[in-house]
Amino acid sequence: MAFSRKLSECAGSRERVRVSVVTPSFNQAAYIERTVESVLSQQGDFELEYLVIDGGSTDETLAILKRYQGRIRLVSELDRGQSDAINKGFRMATGEILAWLNSDDTYLPGALDAAVATLRRGARWCFGECRIIDEHDREIRQPITRYKTWLARRFTLGRLLAAGNFISQPATFFQREIFEQAGPLEEHFHLAMDYDLWLRFARLGDPHFIHRPLANFRWHGASKTGGHYRDVAWECFRIACGHARGFEYPALVRHLANYAVQVATYKLLDLFRPARSIG
Repeated sequence: MAFSRKLSECAGSRERVRVSVVTPSFNQAAYIERTVESVLSQQGDFELEYLVIDGGSTDETLAILKRYQGRIRLVSELDRGQSDAINKGFRMATGEILAWLNSDDTYLPGALDAAVATLRRGARWCFGECRIIDEHDREIRQPITRYKTWLARRFTLGRLLAAGNFISQPATFFQREIFEQAGPLEEHFHLAMDYDLWLRFARLGDPHFIHRPLANFRWHGASKTGGHYRDVAWECFRIACGHARGFEYPALVRHLANYAVQVATYKLLDLFRPARSIG
């Protein structure tokens, strides 16, 4: 609990805590600059360490990132995928508070300051509301956001097992010590590695929910979630099965029913999206 004590000491002395944000990146020239700017523009009572772990991009991503030399720590080399890149970044990071932001998502103003204030008060991990946006930064799928917010305000481990992953990864922040206790991201999960991590965190303590939007999750056809929501939902179900114990098994039945509803809902939303995206 050394990092928990350090955060408490920082809160008492107002010493600036360090926040380490990791962005895994690969061929995201269309969005990476918006992601980087949203991180570097964060202000508050903290010190920011920003690491971008690139998998050897062949588009304009590296040219864009090199414009931020001195403000970000950039590593570009072949890796074993997104989870490997994130784990690599966390191993390099020196902050007491950790988070990762994918290379097509963005933070909203004040996100890091809100997370730091929450974790200073003793929470081991926290998450906030997260908007869903399209390729042009327009908010979409508001019913999905409202549903996740409703679930988040009623968080329990059982509900997380039964309802699937309603914790939005871009809006999640945690102390280093809980990450080290839970262990790194599992690299054999390629779509829902965050859900597996949240379930491990939840075994160690409940999160604090921040009742305000902290980030934007970008939904587009080329993204893992946007293009493969059926596969994401199924991987979440398999992860839930691996975490369920004894009395929690009935939650898996509800999870499977939710899986069917989620896939049907996303498919329906996809049918209407082209008409809304014009303009």
